[in-house]
Amino acid sequence: MCPTDPSLVRIAASADVAADAVIGDGSSIWHLAQVREGARLGRDCVVGRGAYIGTGVTMGDACKVQNYALVYEPAALADGVFIGPAVVLTNDTYPRAINPDGTLKSAHDWTPVGVTIEQGASIGARATCVAPVTIGAWATVAAGAVVVKDVPAHALVAGVPARRIGWVGRAGVPLVEDGENRWRCPATDTTYVEADGVLLEETQ
Repeated sequence: MCPTDPSLVRIAASADVAADAVIGDGSSIWHLAQVREGARLGRDCVVGRGAYIGTGVTMGDACKVQNYALVYEPAALADGVFIGPAVVLTNDTYPRAINPDGTLKSAHDWTPVGVTIEQGASIGARATCVAPVTIGAWATVAAGAVVVKDVPAHALVAGVPARRIGWVGRAGVPLVEDGENRWRCPATDTTYVEADGVLLEETQ
């Protein structure tokens, strides 16, 4: 483990953290979690009980990975990403245990593909993101959803397969209509403009 300052990192005794994993100051790794070789976690991250962080996964600052979530390599999480309990970020587009000739697949028989999650986005409990997909900044994936295509920034998606059912602001609260192609966050009063399926925050 390579924290900037080991005294500023909290790692439970039962956690399994690779010697070359980089853990940012202020981060916590809880009981039975596993952080694999080459993983890089930013500052003030939380990895919950029984969670798995795969080889070479990157996480920005202030990310939360809740209990028993599985973040498989080569996932990339930006700053402020929330991963709910029992979420799965997959990495194999066409999974098989064996090759066509019946031999057991090894690491050389397939190429991992990752899930990219941009700043501030949230993945709800037990949702699955099927790689390769990108979850846009500040988007929210509802609990139990199965994401099989890219999610735009600020989108609220739900269902199997996941479809957009609304928009959310930085506070995570669903936006309300505020005129034609305009939306407002009831928590912050921030306004947004929608054009061609893209939501942009209005500048003051």
